[in-house]
Amino acid sequence: MTRKKTMWTVGVLVTLVVAIIFLWIVTNENRFEDELLIQDVSRLSPTKVKEVVQGKEAEGLIEAVQLAQKENLKVSIGGAKHSQGGHAFYKDSVWLDMRGYDKILNFDEKEKTITVQSGATWKQIQDYINPYGLSVKVMQSSNIFTIGGSLSSNVHGRDPRYGTLIETVDSFRLLMADGTVKEVSRTDNEELFPLVIGGYGLFGVILDVTLQLTDDVFYVSEMKQLNYEAYASHFQQHILADETIGLHYARLSIAPNSFLEDMYLTNYKLVREDNELYPVDEMTFDQLTTLEEEKNVGRNKFLFNLSRKFDWGKGMSWYVQQQFLSDEGLILSRNNAMSPFIEFLEYESAKNTDILQEYFVPLDQFASFVDGIREVVDSEDLNLLNATVRYTKASDEGFLNYAKEDTFAIVLLFNHPLSDVGIDHMEQATQKIVDLALAHGGTYYLTYQLYPNPTQIRAAYPEIDAFFEKKRAYDPDERFMNQFYEKYNPRN
Repeated sequence: MTRKKTMWTVGVLVTLVVAIIFLWIVTNENRFEDELLIQDVSRLSPTKVKEVVQGKEAEGLIEAVQLAQKENLKVSIGGAKHSQGGHAFYKDSVWLDMRGYDKILNFDEKEKTITVQSGATWKQIQDYINPYGLSVKVMQSSNIFTIGGSLSSNVHGRDPRYGTLIETVDSFRLLMADGTVKEVSRTDNEELFPLVIGGYGLFGVILDVTLQLTDDVFYVSEMKQLNYEAYASHFQQHILADETIGLHYARLSIAPNSFLEDMYLTNYKLVREDNELYPVDEMTFDQLTTLEEEKNVGRNKFLFNLSRKFDWGKGMSWYVQQQFLSDEGLILSRNNAMSPFIEFLEYESAKNTDILQEYFVPLDQFASFVDGIREVVDSEDLNLLNATVRYTKASDEGFLNYAKEDTFAIVLLFNHPLSDVGIDHMEQATQKIVDLALAHGGTYYLTYQLYPNPTQIRAAYPEIDAFFEKKRAYDPDERFMNQFYEKYNPRN
């Protein structure tokens, strides 16, 4: 064999070995991960737990809680892990991973109800009920979250006719700290009903839930641009007063030349069969009711990443968003309208992270509050990536109720460094925005980072200490624990 051939053979073998090693690493990368290190999507609170219990059957969950009781261990509960303040885990706890506990247990087409295990996602429900022409009433603006997590946060949606999720819940079963299971509704163990929904897993494990459903109607999209100062009056006169509008949200500009001033509104308006827009000749019923998957994820990820890094990227992002105005007149089902793009927002970086915050202010305080946010973002040099506005109808249910009156919910997506300096900076800036919300008669959502201080949480939720007292009454050994409770519980 010549020297040239020998070198070529060696080169091929080396390349082959490197390729095999690379493929082995990629295939087995999860083996190098610590399965006991749990963290949420923000990656700001990595926590080592003692044991992970995969939720599969109720009996296994009951046994896990009973064993934790016997061995005096804490129990924490997680689903999709999109709460961003350590609500879903606790150090050295028995962590219940509920994602496998996801069966559809019962469906009543006539009564329009469904009973599901708490690890099921909204997508699973949509997939199941879509062929029957039914839809959910209230959920987040994505369908990837678990039902148990959504109940524990008492989420709200984009349908202006409904308030928070609690209004659509008929009943649920709750696994208590002593291993017993209680039926909970507005008439059975009724004190637990508003405590558990919005209770962040501190009272027990939600096993299964019966939810109310509604019709999967057809909507036609309407879009409008306007200045933020005109939004509140426009909403009350033209959206809240229009019974045909089934879904609504708005977005504020993050582009430098129109920062938090320009807005575009999206309405989904009911299409009636006698309306000339009814799409009998344009598309088939099957086409309208087929659940769509997210498209162009890679492209959208790339474009959105530009806004994380550059001001001109923010301008481009706002420009691209406005191009959806060309969808004016788009006809789609409620189920499809309630499943907007979300995958392109998934993001991991060793240097920085995206975090959500949400603030609720009375309708007439909207413009002034936005002015205040603009000032804080500018003065603190915060990297704001998105600002969405939704309406939250007043609700009289829920112990930790953020919707005691009609409010606008302003959802902010920030990017900030993972360094200690970056985290500390975001924390003190967040406290400024919380103070701003309080000064405008508003509050903030407890589901996200634990940046507000103990004084602020008590100003926003005066009932929080009574909530903690109820928790200790039902769980005197504080078996169910998370970082939220550890920080704000006055006994710690």
